[in-house]
Amino acid sequence: MTILRAILVIAVVNFIAACSKSDAPAAHYDVVIANGTVYDGTGAPGWAADIGIVGDRIAAIGDLQDAEADTIVDADGMAVAPGFINMLSWAVEDLIADGRGLGDLQQGVTLEVFGEGHSYGPWSDEMKAEAKERQSDVLYDIEWTTLGEYLEYLEGRGVSPNVASFVGATTLRIHEVGYDNRPATPEELGAMTALVRAAMEEGALGVGSSLIYAPANFADTEELVALMQAASEYGGMYISHMRSESGRLVEAVDELIEIARASDAPAEIYHLKAGGEENWPKLDEVIEKVEAARGEGLAITADMYTYPASSTGLNASMPLWVQEGGHEAWMARLRDADTRARVIAEMRAPSDEFENRMHHAGGPAGVLLVGFRNPDLRQYVGKTLAVVAAERNTSPEDTIIDLILEDNSRVQVVYFIMSEDNVRKKIALPWVSFGSDGGAMAPEGDFLEQSTHPRAYGNFARVLAKYVRDDGVIPLEEAIRKLTFLPASNLKIRERGKLAPTYYADIVIFDPATVQDHATFAEPHQLATGVAHVFVNGVHTIEGGEHTGAKAGRVVRGPGWKGE
Repeated sequence: MTILRAILVIAVVNFIAACSKSDAPAAHYDVVIANGTVYDGTGAPGWAADIGIVGDRIAAIGDLQDAEADTIVDADGMAVAPGFINMLSWAVEDLIADGRGLGDLQQGVTLEVFGEGHSYGPWSDEMKAEAKERQSDVLYDIEWTTLGEYLEYLEGRGVSPNVASFVGATTLRIHEVGYDNRPATPEELGAMTALVRAAMEEGALGVGSSLIYAPANFADTEELVALMQAASEYGGMYISHMRSESGRLVEAVDELIEIARASDAPAEIYHLKAGGEENWPKLDEVIEKVEAARGEGLAITADMYTYPASSTGLNASMPLWVQEGGHEAWMARLRDADTRARVIAEMRAPSDEFENRMHHAGGPAGVLLVGFRNPDLRQYVGKTLAVVAAERNTSPEDTIIDLILEDNSRVQVVYFIMSEDNVRKKIALPWVSFGSDGGAMAPEGDFLEQSTHPRAYGNFARVLAKYVRDDGVIPLEEAIRKLTFLPASNLKIRERGKLAPTYYADIVIFDPATVQDHATFAEPHQLATGVAHVFVNGVHTIEGGEHTGAKAGRVVRGPGWKGE
């Protein structure tokens, strides 16, 4: 929206407020959402009200029964809320393949936030070549270099949701240091911090890290503090898949808090969890640490997905040293008989030196195979590692290595590592928002060639259906706050995440009695239902539960943006 348009919207709002019904002409809106129960996102109880939209903004909230409108949406019996924010989205390529982002949009998501360690910029020529080579089902030309250019590329192609991103600490390290396990030199660190400042000025939200993986794990705390000190100059947040989510979980939280304190920046824990049954009790200590830090005045928060299983690669079940040097070096080491034997021995004797996800899942029966590059291996999709190992007559560890080599990838899997009791405990925490850690797909076409975690289709509807309506873990108004205003405030996003005059008209209308996730681990490609309408920047994008074809999503920029 231009500055002039914003001024005109505000003028309309002021005019409506200043005039009484008796002496003023009926106001005119592009859209009126009538007869709904409005939940503004702040945690306040819902109230009966209408919402008037002019252009891409909310112009009025109140009794608008006498108003004129080009379109009237009857929201009788429905909840009307701000559009939901996905704090951890991996729709970075899905939106290139299909700009609708249907799996999330049908749940009411209007903003996808990227950048868990890896971001789609800044990329060097070498990084672009590598990314192009590693493309699988989604093929595309890389027409950008910086993170801001990537986000603008999505907007230019046309996407239904809004998009935003952190700049990835892993991406910065690869850009300057490569894949080596060593500290950055002063010159390299200086170049990395310069890239952070450039990304922040383009609108990055802060710095995101993913420290259980190589080469991200090779960065020490001092390097991360330096990156965040640069981002903090612009009001940026640190957000992290921490160095451990299992045996050294508590120590990993200590590191995150240390980075926040040293950089004078807010910090968020990606997908808060305690992985492995022996570690489930540690969640209570983590909560105590976070709340003590918050009591001290540090802005520490977390996000989560609403399932007791995670999803990542088989690489998360093997030591990091074998992955040093990048993908080809990793493949070469696994082909060496002596190295292979050492890797298997370490996988069978897990320690806190690396995250052994297969161990945390209770063994191969707790590992579900969901994604392969190699079409010949897709016969295993939907089977557990235990079943595939038995079919191949190889040990689970050998099967992991063989599948990685045959697929020439990390192989996407689901690990059943968490406690449902802990899921409920996290949902009740007032400082926890929600992120799917998944894509935004549609149950059609090439997307059906792979499986996925059900969080990609159900994470947000599941909050409203299971944990609000069915189980009563939190009330509806609190769930909406945690889906909207809480993440928007944490990210320092301007004029989104709340229903209020002059705010952008990102709005979801749903039936609290019928909203439902349908995706399961066995059948994940199932859209949620119960969301009747979604507006993105004032544009009707879901109407009567169906996509309208609209792609009005925009780049949402962070507090350091130097644009208009």
